[in-house]
Order: sequence, then C-alpha cells, then structure tokens
Amino acid sequence: MLKALLVDDEPYILQGLQVLIDWENEGFEVDTATDGKMAYEMICEQDYDLVIADIKMPVMNGIELLKKIRADANDVFFVILSGFAEFEYAQEALKLKCSAYILKPVEKDNLLSLVKKVVEGKQDKESEKIRNKRFEKAYFDQCLKRVLRGKNSDEDIDYLCGKLHEYEDMCYVGIELAPEIDEMVETDEEKNSRMDRLYDIAAEYLDEYRYLLIKDEFGEENSYEIGFLYLSSIGKARDLQDEDFLKEMIKYLKRVSDLPVVMLVGRPVGALEASSTSYTSVNMLHSLQGFREKKDIYFYEDEYQIKDKGISLCKAKLDELISVIELNEKDKIKQKVDEFHEEIKAAGITGKSYSLNINYLLFQLIHIAGEQDSEVDQEEILRNISENVYEHGIRRGSKAHLYRMACEYGEYLCQLRKNVSKGVLAEVENEIKNNYSSNLTLKGLSEKYFVNSAYLGQLFRKKYGCSFKDYLNRHRMDEAALLLRKTDDKIYTIAEKVGFKDVDYFVNKFIEAKGCTPAKYRKQEQ
Repeated sequence: MLKALLVDDEPYILQGLQVLIDWENEGFEVDTATDGKMAYEMICEQDYDLVIADIKMPVMNGIELLKKIRADANDVFFVILSGFAEFEYAQEALKLKCSAYILKPVEKDNLLSLVKKVVEGKQDKESEKIRNKRFEKAYFDQCLKRVLRGKNSDEDIDYLCGKLHEYEDMCYVGIELAPEIDEMVETDEEKNSRMDRLYDIAAEYLDEYRYLLIKDEFGEENSYEIGFLYLSSIGKARDLQDEDFLKEMIKYLKRVSDLPVVMLVGRPVGALEASSTSYTSVNMLHSLQGFREKKDIYFYEDEYQIKDKGISLCKAKLDELISVIELNEKDKIKQKVDEFHEEIKAAGITGKSYSLNINYLLFQLIHIAGEQDSEVDQEEILRNISENVYEHGIRRGSKAHLYRMACEYGEYLCQLRKNVSKGVLAEVENEIKNNYSSNLTLKGLSEKYFVNSAYLGQLFRKKYGCSFKDYLNRHRMDEAALLLRKTDDKIYTIAEKVGFKDVDYFVNKFIEAKGCTPAKYRKQEQ
C-alpha cells in the first residue's frame, strides 16, 4: 500500500478529503495532521508517497512545510490545497517544486487524477529502480569476471573495491552439477533451467551478499555454472569459520534443490588483484576432480597445496608412462602403470604426495593434447574421460582407474593425430538426417565412429553453436512440422515417427521450437 498524508486545520476539510474517494481501493493508507509542524514530524518518522497540505494553517503553513521537506531532499509528491486563487501562492509553491496546486472545494475527479498520477509515478520509479539494479548488477558481474580472468583494468579494481567495502581474505567458489548428471543427454535449456533454480537458492542463502554471485560460462556458448567471490567477512557475519560456512552452504543447496551439487573452493588470496589465482585453481579442481574421492565440496588447499617438505616426484616413471600413452601402446601402458605404483609403494608415497604425482601426469597429458588441438577445452575432455572410465567397485584415483583412463586417453591422442574430426561431423550429421527417429546419443555415435565422446561433443558445439541433443531435437521438430503440413497423421503418430515416445513432452518441445501447439501449427499452415 502507498501512504498519503492529509494536512488541514479544518476538521470538516480533512473528513471531506478522506471520504471523497475510496483511498483503499486506490491503493493508499491515509494519515492526517492538523498543522504543518505536526505533519513535518510525521514525515520525518516515516515515508509518504503523497502529501496534500493546506496553505493557510497555524504553527506552520503549507508553504513552510514544503520548504522544510525540500530542504531535507525529500522529493515526495506534494500538493498545495488552498481556497485562495492568488497567483503569488502558486508561483512560490512552484519554485519549491510543488507537484500540484488545487483549489477548494476539491472535486472528486481532480483528486482521483492526482492520485493516479502518484501511483503511475511510483510505478515508474520502481521500474527505473529495478532497471538500474539490473544494469548495475550486470556491470558488476562483467568487472568481476574480467578481474577473475586477469583481464581487468585499474578502473575495474577501483569500482569493485568501492562495492566490496571492507574485506580480508577471499577466494573464488564454483558451484556446479555433479558429473553423474549426464550432460550429453540433457539440453542446454534443461541444464540452464536447473542452474537458474540453483542460482536463486544460492542467492537466498547468501542474502545481503547475493550480489557476489555470478553466472560463469565455462567456455560453452549456451550453458553456465555458478560462482561467487567468497569474502571472509561473510562467515564472520554468521559467527562461522570460512570452511564451516561453505560446508553449511553446500548442505543447504543440496537439501533445498534436491540436485547433486558440487562446490569447488579455490585458493585463498589476500587481495582482489590476486583473485584470478583463486579462479584458476577452481578450474583445476573442476577439470581433475575425477581423480579425487567423490565429495560434496573440494578445497584447493586440501587437494593440491603441498606444504610438506621433501615431497617425492616419480618423474622418470611418470615420463615413461606419458610416452607410452602418447604412442597409444596399450600393452606397455599396463606395465608402466604397474611400475609407477610399485615405485610409489616402495617410497611410501601417499596422500598429498600421491596427488602431486597424479597432477604432474595429468597436466603433461593436457599439454600434449593442447599442442595438437588448442581450440577445444582439453581440461574438460580429460575430466570427461576420467569420469567415463570410472565404474563402481573401482576406487577413484586407484591403479585400476589410472590404467583405464590412460588407455582411453591414449586412444584419444591417436584420434587427434589422425585428425579424424574432419570427416566425422559430416557422418554424424548424416546419421541425424537418416535416423533421427532412433535413440541417437552422442556416446553411441562416438563409439560407432571411434571418436572420444567429449571431444566429439566439443567439436559439434563449435561447428553448430549448440549441443548435440539440441541439434537433434531441432531437426526432429523440423521433420514434425513437415509431417503436420503434408499429412493427416494424428499428433501421437507424428511424435512417434520423429522419435518421441511421450506425446506431452513432444508437444512441449514443439511449442518451444515453433511457438504454438502442433494442432495450431497444422491449422495455420493449412
């Protein structure tokens, strides 16, 4: 409800203004005052959207009241009410930015017109405020993203420091869906819908710190993850240590969203200028979490930071393993994995020391692949390979897991050397054209054409600007539209012909693609 204040020293005038229109129906609560001093005190205590004040009043008149509230930088919609038509009153009121000037007796239509103008002005202000908040948030996000990626200007740092106020240590935190959600059979739209919901839940949890949340694109055109810049003051505000706050947050996100969510906590830094280091460490966690025990939350300090002295790196054995992986010599890969683990065991290397060895191996493999094809996200492909070869009963990061991953990655590097990607996309496109009604999956096609599925998915997105699943559905919708125009088949028959077993799902997808139901589309075209 909006609030109006009616000010007049004559009781019957106040009563008349109160009953002249249905204030509640117009969206207003009404207060009254009998002189300008009383009104001014009320205005100082609470906000009003409309003030209607008589000019001639004891103690403080309407012009004096207007002068005082304008001196306080209060831009309330102020209406001067007077039984005098002298020009000097109106002239002085206008100088003080009076919103309107009306004469007694007040006519109902005139009062209604003023009230509606206040409501419209309030709505315009609210709309402008919302727009400004959106623009400010978008600008904040862009500045923060530039800083996180190390591509910022001094102006970006100055702007963000002004917004962050007091801060101590900080780190970047990534929030993403766990790998068990198979992204290759989920459209970008479906994934983004999940992430929108997760974003809202995270914003609710962070409350006044929600402005630190961003939607961060991980190199893919149509999909994103969530991240935020965690400040140590956030945990302190709730009397929690940093680690405890983040653990409580991931529990809340999982419980409320009912989604398999993973939180990646980057390296702590002491200044905004160094936050790109923290952001990079989250990307490392994202790429290599397949070689860690499955958790809800990964802390960079626990997973990567090696603080012990005398850490052993089995570089010679690892280099031998890398060499046979690069040459795709499967018979030698098992031998070299065994030799590496024997040396690890003999040296008594465990925990963080073992992680250091695995990190060396993985980064070298990424480097080799990047030299052959630098246009795709090699870290993401490594993560997908590691996840795809993982099976229940095999411990993550174990010798068996390492062997399976090494064999798969050797095959992947072999594909890169042969440059098989040049012809395989055309083959996949023909598969879609000829077999779109079948249960086509990116994984199935990658196995048919002997191409790594993660690599094929990235190549597909790079060429067509969308995921394989979206492209397939788009083609199916085009074929369905053709059948609707050219045949009299029932809707459920057409749905089945283009590969949909669920008619309701087909109708929803058709509406998304064509903007109307299949029946309406058929009627319009005919």
